[in-house]
Amino acid sequence: MIENLKFIDLFAGIGGIRLGFEGAAEELGIETECVFTSEINQHSCKTYRKNFPNDSHDPENDITKTDEKSEIDDFNVLLAGFPCQAFSIAGKRGGFEDTRGTLFFDVARVIKEKKPDAFLLENVKGLRNHRSGKTLDTIMNVLKKDLGYVSTQMAILNSRDFGVPQNRERVYIVGFKNGGGGFSFPQPTDSTKTIKDILEEKAVSVKYYISDVYLAGLKRHRERHEKKGNGFGYEIKRYDEIANAVVVGGMGRERNLVIDKRLKDFTPVTHIKGKVNKNGVRRMTPVEWERLQGFPDHFTECVANVHRYRQLGNAVTVSAIKAISKNIIQELLQPKLFKKTVESQLEFSC
Repeated sequence: MIENLKFIDLFAGIGGIRLGFEGAAEELGIETECVFTSEINQHSCKTYRKNFPNDSHDPENDITKTDEKSEIDDFNVLLAGFPCQAFSIAGKRGGFEDTRGTLFFDVARVIKEKKPDAFLLENVKGLRNHRSGKTLDTIMNVLKKDLGYVSTQMAILNSRDFGVPQNRERVYIVGFKNGGGGFSFPQPTDSTKTIKDILEEKAVSVKYYISDVYLAGLKRHRERHEKKGNGFGYEIKRYDEIANAVVVGGMGRERNLVIDKRLKDFTPVTHIKGKVNKNGVRRMTPVEWERLQGFPDHFTECVANVHRYRQLGNAVTVSAIKAISKNIIQELLQPKLFKKTVESQLEFSC
């Protein structure tokens, strides 16, 4: 009987995958211990340290320079939100050695050496079609055949189905060293939430309200793209809608503008061109983005807002991870035989 699950957190960001995994384990009465973390962004590490202060290790580690034999303790579960990269597979079988030079190779070499009971990997939806599917085929081939995790499964899940009002589709890959036959990706747990459920309860600072000059510029920008047949541009979301995916850079915040009429004092607190718009158009706050991603309020407040938005745009949706993790842990508690008749199948579920 498993009473304590040790895990590692690779490409950890601010710890969203860890937070979901630990939450699932706690609900199932299983203790957990993170024995190694890898993250290279200093601002993300600051947020990570704030929220996981009891770790005996520091999160700032470069996995590409880490010796998996001597620097990582044994563990049960590997968690990783690895970046998507192209593999040099032309004319090759697309196996373990062909992933060298990519960040997935670092995940694979840790699995090869440590042989964890299970792993959970997260990536953008585009991984499915990256290089016409060759990248995903290589990843699945390595995990199933080269590393022996024949029960590996992949699915595309949407955050909007797991208690947050955000349209965010992501690829999730789960595999087991033994068993795996009882695992399935979770069905939607809550698809009822809308933007009104994540808005701050009190009036927010005027700094989140955009200027009339900037708003006019956004309108012109969208009109130019619409004339070209493009759908790119700012978007004001209604309270009864769900948000677009929160992303880093570009129009990330402008694609989820809201109208909030609670502002009384329109005096700017930052330097802006023009005046604060009188229509109530504002950006969502970092706390609202935290709620869209399933994090506790103020999880990222130890860094400047520019870093908070970047961290949350790069993060996973905690509630989706929690639902997947619960199914993983339940399979680890009572593993069921995986039928090898489906070993060569790559079943994609959306």
